Amino acid sequence: MWLSWLNGLLICAGLIVAIGAQNAFVLQQSLRRQHAWLVAGVCALCDWLLVGVGVLGLGILIAQQETLMEVARWAGAAFLAWQASLAFRRVFIGQALVAGGGGIQSWQAALAATLAVTLLNPQVYLETVVLLGAIGAVQPSPLGFFIGAAMASFGWFFGLAAAAGWLAPRLASPRVWRAIDLVIGLILAWVAWRLASGAMMP
Repeated sequence: MWLSWLNGLLICAGLIVAIGAQNAFVLQQSLRRQHAWLVAGVCALCDWLLVGVGVLGLGILIAQQETLMEVARWAGAAFLAWQASLAFRRVFIGQALVAGGGGIQSWQAALAATLAVTLLNPQVYLETVVLLGAIGAVQPSPLGFFIGAAMASFGWFFGLAAAAGWLAPRLASPRVWRAIDLVIGLILAWVAWRLASGAMMP
């Protein structure tokens, strides 16, 4: 179970710790101290639900079919390798994460905006329900994988909310993001290799 937990933690962290609208929105609200914990909680809860649907729903169906297991293994490895290549590409481009403009005052507006930035992005379903569900299906412990993925999501978003003031100037540095993307790329490439080689199979 511990290996499955570690795989879930690393893969989910590699996918969510990246420059994007969702992370910028969480950082923005946290810096302005406007419903930061609500925003972080909604982001983490959405990830938790979607990953759960994938790993404990779609993943169980995949695990019952040997052919689908093989397809899931190779498709997951290919997707992770592609994500790793994007991370390595960002190392040379040198981007940064900067909070956006004006914050949102009411908690209702903050909730609506958080749901929009989280659930209206088609890639979130590909990464959580399909990809993590498929990879979770080939784990010795799908539940352990799910717990690890959920911990990565909760840890990242609540950490971003709690330490926004300290993180903001550092995350605005392209040099810092080059280092982050290098680590992300190495993690995703390592997991893709393990998945393709069958080392992650039960």
